Amino acid sequence: MVSTRGRYALLVMLDLAEQESGRYTPLAEIANRHGLSQKYLEIIIKELVRHKLLKGLRGKRGGYILPRLPQEYTVGEILELTEGKFAMIPCADEYDEPGDGKDYSYTLPMWQEFERMTHDYFWGITLADLLAGYPYKRVECSV
Repeated sequence: MVSTRGRYALLVMLDLAEQESGRYTPLAEIANRHGLSQKYLEIIIKELVRHKLLKGLRGKRGGYILPRLPQEYTVGEILELTEGKFAMIPCADEYDEPGDGKDYSYTLPMWQEFERMTHDYFWGITLADLLAGYPYKRVECSV
């Protein structure tokens, strides 16, 4: 399950990808546009800036901007940064031998394949893909 941290990070990145190129967008604008807590977004944005997914500028004309093009960011990159690696079982990479006592010896290949498919799926979708309506048109959700 993806937490609000991961969903909001993706939302911030998409919001900035929609903005005028070269313009820094204040965090308050992003928070207001989506009805989100500015305090909570500050925590998420600090992490995105620290890992160079965003660039920040302080001051009157400050805010945040994408330092790369939207097609150069993947959903997987953003979610793994905020959520960590997707793993259905703990430490799946460590349990690759039958009889290791962790009850994964028969099912491990299935979990590893699921994790590979999840990884490949999210790393194959860019911000530009989402903005273009990948794979469906944008819909509003009240959840």
